[in-house]
Amino acid sequence: QVQLVESGGGLVQAGGSLRLSCAASGRTFSRNSLGWFRQAPGKEREFVSAINWYGTFRYYGDSVKGRFTIDRDNAKNTVYLQMHNLIPEDTAVYLCAARGLADTTVPRTANGYNYWGQGTQVTVSS
Repeated sequence: QVQLVESGGGLVQAGGSLRLSCAASGRTFSRNSLGWFRQAPGKEREFVSAINWYGTFRYYGDSVKGRFTIDRDNAKNTVYLQMHNLIPEDTAVYLCAARGLADTTVPRTANGYNYWGQGTQVTVSS
């Protein structure tokens, strides 16, 4: 059974930092693209970041460029999201996602991913 488990969320003041982790189990994703999305109450799921299998290509949503960094450790089957200069608008549930196909596609939309974690809450206070 494939599982993605996020951790690292919490409450932080504006300007602060958090590092999210997402550990996969049940299969390896070392050759698959991985991504982060977020969803705030009453809003659609929003693309945050994605990374290809080797870590050579990274993509970011416009609202997080320059503040967030995605990385991965294939030996640990884990993807990370380092978040700096957090603002209240970053408040959301953050979900990690894994693409089922081991190809070169790095999706920036949710339908490009087959496996999802349950999410971790990030709350940024002003």
